[in-house]
Amino acid sequence: MKLIIERFDAREWAEGQLEELFGEGFPEFIGADRLVERYIGRIREWFAELNLVLVDERGVPVAAGWGIPVRWDGRAEALPLGYTDAIVRAVENRELGVEPDTLVICGAVVTPSLKGRGLAGEMLTALRQLAVERGWPRVIAPVRPTLKSRYPLAPIESFMGWTRPDGTSLDPWIRTHQRLGARIVAAAPASQTMTGTIFEWERWTGMVFPESGEYVVPQGLSLLRVDKDSGQGVYVEPNVWMRHM
Repeated sequence: MKLIIERFDAREWAEGQLEELFGEGFPEFIGADRLVERYIGRIREWFAELNLVLVDERGVPVAAGWGIPVRWDGRAEALPLGYTDAIVRAVENRELGVEPDTLVICGAVVTPSLKGRGLAGEMLTALRQLAVERGWPRVIAPVRPTLKSRYPLAPIESFMGWTRPDGTSLDPWIRTHQRLGARIVAAAPASQTMTGTIFEWERWTGMVFPESGEYVVPQGLSLLRVDKDSGQGVYVEPNVWMRHM
């Protein structure tokens, strides 16, 4: 398959093409991070050149990925708290005129029917190349370990250390990063916080929450905490910080 790397905003995409590409990307509740909502507009405006797509010979988008620039000194203890904090840091650095030196890979998706063909690795490689071209010496990623949804009760600090007999991670998305030379740096136990009404959570998950308490939800990496008195549900998602460069 011959692929071309483009900026996502380089052309107009048919709605059906994007639906196919993002059909199995992330659970609906990912959009309930209220702090990200406040900053994402500026991210899309200021860092559009870091939003890439892989296009096949037919002009169909088959993978997409995006990143943001931050200032980071390379110490694990100085990492952003997670995905959301990295978003905030990127925007505030820009507003303060702080020069970035690190690319944060925020996410990558592949058309579901084409998974397993190495496209995710190509997408990550293309994003890393952006850092090289800009002279940024470091590339990091708050990785969302997809297999963690099968183990929502396990602390992320434990899960990220689980390995297969060959020594690679039990989690396939972490393994994809490892195959490109990335290594685990630290846990991000509170990478994102999603908040919504109980009605919204019932719509997002297809579940019913009859009383206050903690619930396992589809595609959730941790537990949803429901408070019937306030009518709210709060879900705190863990990620794993990995370093590519």
